Amino acid sequence: MDIIQHLSSQLNISLTRVQAAVNLIDEGNTIPFIARYRKEATGAMNDEQLRDLSEKLEYLRNLEDRKQTVLSTIDAAGALTDELKAAIDACTTLVALEDLYRPYKPKRKTRATIAIDKGIEPFANAIILGLVQDMDQEAKKYLSDEHEVTTVDMVKQYASDILAERFSDDAEVRQYVRDTTFKYGSISASKKKNAEDPDGVFQIYYEFLKPIRKMQGYQILALDRGENQNILTVSITIDEEVILTKMHEMLIRRGCNQVRTFLQDVIRDSYTRLLAPAIERDIRNTLTENAQDGAMDVFKNNLHQLLMVPPLANQIVLGWDPAFRTGCKLAVVDPTGKVLDTTVVYVTAPAKENQIKAGIDTVVKLINKYHVSLISCGNGTASRESEAIIVQIIKQCDHDVKYIITNEAGASVYSASKVATEEFPKFDVGQRSAVSIARRVQDPLAELVKIDPKAIGVGQYQHDMNQKKLGIALDGVVENCVNSVGVDLNTASYALLEHVAGISHTLAKNIVAYRESHGQFSRRDQLLDVNKLGPKAYQQAAGFLRIRNGEEPLDNTGVHPESYAITRALMTALKLNGLDHEQMVKIIELTLKQPSTLNRLTTSLNVGLPTLIDILKEIANPGRDPRDEAPKPILRADVLSIDDLKPGMKLKGTVRNITDFGAFVDIGVHQDGLVHKSKMSTKFVKHPLDVVKVNDVVDVTVIEVDAKRKRIGLSMVEK
Repeated sequence: MDIIQHLSSQLNISLTRVQAAVNLIDEGNTIPFIARYRKEATGAMNDEQLRDLSEKLEYLRNLEDRKQTVLSTIDAAGALTDELKAAIDACTTLVALEDLYRPYKPKRKTRATIAIDKGIEPFANAIILGLVQDMDQEAKKYLSDEHEVTTVDMVKQYASDILAERFSDDAEVRQYVRDTTFKYGSISASKKKNAEDPDGVFQIYYEFLKPIRKMQGYQILALDRGENQNILTVSITIDEEVILTKMHEMLIRRGCNQVRTFLQDVIRDSYTRLLAPAIERDIRNTLTENAQDGAMDVFKNNLHQLLMVPPLANQIVLGWDPAFRTGCKLAVVDPTGKVLDTTVVYVTAPAKENQIKAGIDTVVKLINKYHVSLISCGNGTASRESEAIIVQIIKQCDHDVKYIITNEAGASVYSASKVATEEFPKFDVGQRSAVSIARRVQDPLAELVKIDPKAIGVGQYQHDMNQKKLGIALDGVVENCVNSVGVDLNTASYALLEHVAGISHTLAKNIVAYRESHGQFSRRDQLLDVNKLGPKAYQQAAGFLRIRNGEEPLDNTGVHPESYAITRALMTALKLNGLDHEQMVKIIELTLKQPSTLNRLTTSLNVGLPTLIDILKEIANPGRDPRDEAPKPILRADVLSIDDLKPGMKLKGTVRNITDFGAFVDIGVHQDGLVHKSKMSTKFVKHPLDVVKVNDVVDVTVIEVDAKRKRIGLSMVEK
């Protein structure tokens, strides 16, 4: 198989672009670097397209390696024909390849191998070739005291075992049964007898039946979980007579009536005992894989939006890690993330009235002393009770203070991590958690990269997925976000730096060590002085690292050092030198609207059009942060309870999580409300991601409140 040709057809991208991208990947270039600085070669393929290509490339190369193993094994057995070799060479999926290999695969001990060992295979071959006229008479020839084959019925049963396995291994038959079952079969589920499901989590699946082709990803994952927890019995159902009739046509080509009747029984045994269970496993595995991939895509999208939440700059933040018995841990953090103070207050149950009053006084003094402008309260245990206290505190402060409820998922993971221990060796886990909750609103990206993405909690059924595959996918999202924003070389932690293209964990630590011993970087090319950081790593990373107020102004842009000479020539050609920023922006905006001017510049400067346009945009917006274009988080000054909610109320909320069936929206009460996808628009919504994304601020109407079950139904449809 020509892998480049196949990828070109599969991705609908020209051969030259695919070949260029593959060459760049094989040369050891990172996906962010290729996407940002090699647009001419790839036709401006973005990060997501390049990762998809890279994943498919790896799959196809593994497939080709597997083909060679299969061909060698079959050839060694003396069974390789030109026809079979051509069929194997033409395979484009591992499933198709394994179907072809199955009849030749070394087998464990089965009923068929036992029958072959007893010398019955020639009889089975004669039956299928139509050479047997009298089954009983022919079977007598294979009676053997040595092999303990003492009756005609035993001979026929052994022949049946051989043929049943052979039929189930037939690649064409397996493909037919697989396709037909998927097209016409259904998934059924029922509650296991005596199974315990006290909260009724799987109640809607107690009597469940749905066509396979109409199953939704979240339903597949829910059924898998219910089955794994021994609550549900799940199976595939289909009219097997339709399949058996077709198998008769495919497998019975000759023979007398006696032989045909015998083969019909063999086919039924082959299907019910061997083929149907195997195909059910295949289909369910495929459904699960597809469902996990879909859930992974949702998780990746949610994570991307969460990481790209705009920072609340220039805020002195009080991080509040809520708790009951152990007290609420507080940390005051300045606009740069530096910790100014920490304390613990007992203002929630079982605290006594005098403790609560003393705690409130302590917090008010803390806020006034450091001029705190924002309180970031975690949404975990005691969050609701803490919020009520925070509202009281705000009313007693001598300046304007707002609060925000912050998703603290993963904060406990961070606080006990090696990164947190190195960052705050003298803090306990509660203090570290409070600092993390504060910093999450100041710069969500810089703080959240310190946490395993799987612990951030914006996915669905994430613990049921292939954890290695999920980890790779989410790490890719983090890498994309970090590199699209850019990283301040002089302030970034090693935890942030190690997500920059080309920078490993070791190099990130070496950069921080160099900075601590030599002082701040004044130029990008000083990176080459960092221990173990060579030209290749520098090439991959330099464009994504920023130096503010350094010796080279271009070091604070996304312009790559390899394009500095072109950039200076461009500025000269457009007479930008010496102009103020506003004048430069006007000329650049005008230039971007003139194709003829752009084409002239690409020729005179010997630069590609995508790179030229990127350079112009970087000059116009040095230090631009793409997160600034996203909606800002909602800040609050008063509290709302679920008991205050009534159907018909109109509120503003923030999208916290998205699943296949809807979006969970924070409307200022302790429990997020659900907007089902049917309530998102007057038009049909295929997937919630088509309408909203994480951190969107949306207008919603309360349509249902179940305070006992803590469920809130919301609608985004105007009535």
